Amino acid sequence: MFSNIGIPGLILILIVALIVFGPSKLPEIGKALGSSLREFKNATRDIVSDVDDKNKK
Repeated sequence: MFSNIGIPGLILILIVALIVFGPSKLPEIGKALGSSLREFKNATRDIVSDVDDKNKK
């Protein structure tokens, strides 16, 4: 899905984000996005391990 964006597309997205949110909000948004992804990854790992445990029994 995102493999077709490339470097120019990423630069354009970053410039638009800077214009829309401003430079002071970008670190907060990045931190929130990172913690959300971390929580999703942990929840997915827990679900997969629960399914694996059920299959072993």
